[in-house]
Amino acid sequence: MTIPERTEFDADAAGAILRKACEVADVDPDGIEMLRFGDHAVFRLDGGRIVSRVGRSPDRLTSVRREVAVAEWLAVQGYPAARLVTSAEQPVVVQGHPVTFWEGLSNGDTYATTGEMGVLLRRLHELEPPPFSLPPLEPFDKVVQRLQRAAIPNTTRAFLHSMTDDLAAEYGRLRFALAPGHLHGDFNVGNVLRDAVGRPKVIDLDGFVRGPREWDLMQTAMYYDSFGWHTEAEYVDFVAGYGFDVREWSGYSVLRSVRELLMVTWLSQNAGTNPRAAEEVEKRVESLRSGGSRRDWAPF
Repeated sequence: MTIPERTEFDADAAGAILRKACEVADVDPDGIEMLRFGDHAVFRLDGGRIVSRVGRSPDRLTSVRREVAVAEWLAVQGYPAARLVTSAEQPVVVQGHPVTFWEGLSNGDTYATTGEMGVLLRRLHELEPPPFSLPPLEPFDKVVQRLQRAAIPNTTRAFLHSMTDDLAAEYGRLRFALAPGHLHGDFNVGNVLRDAVGRPKVIDLDGFVRGPREWDLMQTAMYYDSFGWHTEAEYVDFVAGYGFDVREWSGYSVLRSVRELLMVTWLSQNAGTNPRAAEEVEKRVESLRSGGSRRDWAPF
């Protein structure tokens, strides 16, 4: 059984790839439901008992293989994180796209508290390094890749390229306050979910790298002070749980701008197939150009 090559990775293509991967891994494909569509297409299967991630392109294979290694390492450490479905060899590769299968955490997205997030992140950073190498954090690599394939106006692309060049120079001059080490890479409330019995667990492990610990603190801080997605009390709880307030560090504004750039370019990948995403990208870029408020950025 083969699936015709597709020139565009959209929801239909991701679903077809997943069905082939289910066949290879002997996973029941009934009841497939898409949850998210970004760097990966994320699906719920078997009534939520399994969650599958389909990589957007073959260049995801290296990071997904690292994700599998990280998941196995965290399981040995007893750290509360997503667990692979053990009956399938991971990842399954279909037309170059890496596909992984994970134990579902609950029937819906039930998030940890910010206080629990802070404690879990501190515990993660305090673990001994994994017994395999992690690549260094390269914040701008994904920006270049995303802009190459994003269906956005040329003026928008040019502005984002220029912003990338400026921020790369500023990033290179930063002096970090915390000791470097292994990072989750994308630590935010959407990636700390409760399992079926209410225990918080960290998911989306493909972004693990080594670098400044401030990187893992940024999104929770931004979700509070830039977007208003966390309350002040929630952010105070996060800081208490982790033990450091990244907003008080001198490089915070630069790293915040880098994170905002990544948020915009992440969404730009869907601009060609999702009119709402295309509109949101332009709105966000206008606020970056003008220095205006980010409070109207819509979560995706």
